Amino acid sequence: MTSSLDKTQPRLTSLAHGGGCGCKIAPGVLRDILSNMKGFALPPQLLVGIDTSDDAAVYLLNDQQALIATTDFFMPVVDDPFDFGRIAATNAISDVYAMGGTPIFALAIVGMPVSVLSTETIGQILAGGQSVCQAAGIPIAGGHSIDSVEPIYGLVVLGLAHPSRIKRNASALAGDVLVLGKPLGVGVLSAALKKEQLSAEGYAQMVATTTRLNTPGPELAALDGVHALTDVTGFGLAGHALELARGSGLDVHIAWPQVPLLDGVRELAQQGHITGASARNWSGYGADVQLPAAGFDAIDQALLSDPQTSGGLLVSCAPESLDAVMAVFERHGFAHAAVVGQVAPQTGERPGLTVSN
Repeated sequence: MTSSLDKTQPRLTSLAHGGGCGCKIAPGVLRDILSNMKGFALPPQLLVGIDTSDDAAVYLLNDQQALIATTDFFMPVVDDPFDFGRIAATNAISDVYAMGGTPIFALAIVGMPVSVLSTETIGQILAGGQSVCQAAGIPIAGGHSIDSVEPIYGLVVLGLAHPSRIKRNASALAGDVLVLGKPLGVGVLSAALKKEQLSAEGYAQMVATTTRLNTPGPELAALDGVHALTDVTGFGLAGHALELARGSGLDVHIAWPQVPLLDGVRELAQQGHITGASARNWSGYGADVQLPAAGFDAIDQALLSDPQTSGGLLVSCAPESLDAVMAVFERHGFAHAAVVGQVAPQTGERPGLTVSN
């Protein structure tokens, strides 16, 4: 799949050393970097900061309103400029939904190799982002642009929520059920695309899932039985489930056969279409993951750590609230939402993730 605008220009993905959320700094390296951010006095109004690697910052405005602030940007995961803009914008807005908030406006982050890409191509990237913001009911109210070596696009997104409805990735309870809103496999599809081995059907599937806004977030947050909420992005299902476990001081169990995969993803992974980010993810947190003793191969491990661009919501809820959670996903058209595991008391020296088959 290539851009429909200018066949003389290089493929967008060829201009980037990585694409989508696979560009994220590896989790172990990121922990080392952020270790220097500790020790600063924080205002009491800051309800959510960087301490549990949550999806967004949250600042208390008053008794009725909390401000949610996030930013997300990356290099091209597809070659079509309009689709690239759509995917990047959907991914950025998701962090507000993952906190249980409603987005109110966005600012654009634009870095483009202006001597390589035409103004028409760059304009199509921005137009794709604007189309998603319009679908979310928010304006792009400003932004900043630079001339960069690799194409970069994303958004700063602000949102609002009632303080009592903010959902963190650190508030799961033992006994909770875990629900995943979207199938896994975006990283595998993107790897196949970069090698020009992705079918038209595979590309359509990839764009459909990465441009689906995680609109169930605020409605899920309003349910009393929903205790924690996050979204699965660049660190893969294992990485974000581990963040939930560590933040909550509990263990997470994933039932691997119940985890939904996008069509054809396992076959593409078996053909070698696996991103380098999957291995970097695993090296950063694999020591805290207990895999099955048998029947779980290298492909399964790669899919478990596969970086998701604009991935699904991961919901931790009381078992008695499961029907209500699934009903919310169904109302919003998330047909592949599935129960993928549960939360349990911590049994080891530190919170961990166990995978069963």
